[in-house]
Amino acid sequence: MKFGIYLPPKAESAKCPVLYWLSGLTCTEQNFITKAGCQQAASEHGLIVVAPDTSPRGCNIEGEDESWDFGTGAGFYVNATEEPWKTNYRMYTYVTEELPRLINAHFPADPEKMSISGHSMGGHGALICALKNPGKYKSVSAFAPICNPMQCAWGQKAFGGYLGANKSTWEAYDATVLASAYSGPQLDILIDQGRDDQFLSAGQLLPDNLIAACTEKKIPVVFRLQQGYDHSYFFIFSFINDHIKHHAKYLNA
Repeated sequence: MKFGIYLPPKAESAKCPVLYWLSGLTCTEQNFITKAGCQQAASEHGLIVVAPDTSPRGCNIEGEDESWDFGTGAGFYVNATEEPWKTNYRMYTYVTEELPRLINAHFPADPEKMSISGHSMGGHGALICALKNPGKYKSVSAFAPICNPMQCAWGQKAFGGYLGANKSTWEAYDATVLASAYSGPQLDILIDQGRDDQFLSAGQLLPDNLIAACTEKKIPVVFRLQQGYDHSYFFIFSFINDHIKHHAKYLNA
């Protein structure tokens, strides 16, 4: 597994908080670090930024490269339980356990201070990682996240393939379901969504379902519908500084 990492100047003399960024379908670790423009804000706030790849690669699994929304580049941040995926496609454990251990061991990272963010499939990943691990992440944010994957075509395809036909097992990786059952410490969520996002209108993202669940459980969520923006990295580039600031507020507290 590859990952990109940004170290702020502060890391030369002190341990720094870490923001983990999870990318979307078809992405590698390169998309965010080359397109999002997060480095200046991360430098100002003294944050390390870590951006892992979106799936294992080169596993020689039959069919892994046949679809853009399943297999390579589409790990969906779950631990697969179905053959032939379950040996390699364990992105949830990689993101929440293996990668932080690696970062904390080899870089000047403060192991007690980490937050998580992401885009689209990665927004889904960020939300579930935070909701499934109360207190582990100081804050969470997302751009155009897949908020209720059990109810959209992308999620149904991925969950069916990785987790099997028993839909009750899917609930452990659905942010809307997890928010409905959340009972941990306060988690402030920031979500940006482009109003002109084609996947919003296609019913793939379903943010209203998550907002309703958060409202019911009194989970603070700031949801910003941004006029004129679509699903692209131009959208992320435009608002990434706000997300860095959101995380810095909690990571540097």
